Amino acid sequence: MRYYIVADIHGFFSELRKALLEAGFFADNEPHVLIVCGDMLDRGKETLEMQAFMLELLEKGELIFIRGNHEDLLECMLEDIEYNLWEFAMGTSYHIKNGTWDTALQLAGMKNDDALTYYRDLIFKTRSSPFYKQLMRASKDYFETEHYIFVHGWIPAFAEAPFWAPRYKTYSYNPDWRNASKNDWFAARWHNGMELCRRFGVTEPGKTIVCGHFHCSWGHAKEGRGSEWGEDACFEPYRAEGIIALDACTSLSGKVNCIVIED
Repeated sequence: MRYYIVADIHGFFSELRKALLEAGFFADNEPHVLIVCGDMLDRGKETLEMQAFMLELLEKGELIFIRGNHEDLLECMLEDIEYNLWEFAMGTSYHIKNGTWDTALQLAGMKNDDALTYYRDLIFKTRSSPFYKQLMRASKDYFETEHYIFVHGWIPAFAEAPFWAPRYKTYSYNPDWRNASKNDWFAARWHNGMELCRRFGVTEPGKTIVCGHFHCSWGHAKEGRGSEWGEDACFEPYRAEGIIALDACTSLSGKVNCIVIED
């Protein structure tokens, strides 16, 4: 099977389409599948175009959708609105800054002021959208082939932190990660896979983990290939033993990374 893999496309449908065209996705007459390693929406303005395209692929059996932390954020936001309406009205909500509020507006077809006044309609319409009802329900924590594992942040790992400095966590390999709890997968979607692989050695023996979530320029900068955010930042896929990271930080770089794997 031929797999076309992208991650963190965040509602930038035009950039995704360009990447797929360059990779040969639309001209491919052999069996092939698109794998989206999480964060399909938020930040971009082409939510409805993305929804229609992904729904078509899903119905044809040509989409594997890995759940990302922004899919989790959408669920959390819909539960938060009623209890934190003042933050949304003032524009200070974390969900507004992260783009999740705008995603809901696009999915629901509502204007900002109307959504604040009729927020229950926003919640209902968003939850009734094809993205929420079909695409999110079809999403997976991970997908695995003979030689590869596809996730959003990273695979769940054992985490330990000293009581005197809880922010200084260390991570170690969890051989039973495939059976991790819902909470463990929720946490794993926030991991910087490049850090867990490079610094802590959390990898899957004999396989390569393909991930998103954290901008590739972080890993390249750590190895002296440009800066993390400057004009010389490298947003090309980050590759090292046991890992391929794909997040091109599309809102900044204007591109989507797409790799092709046969396995």
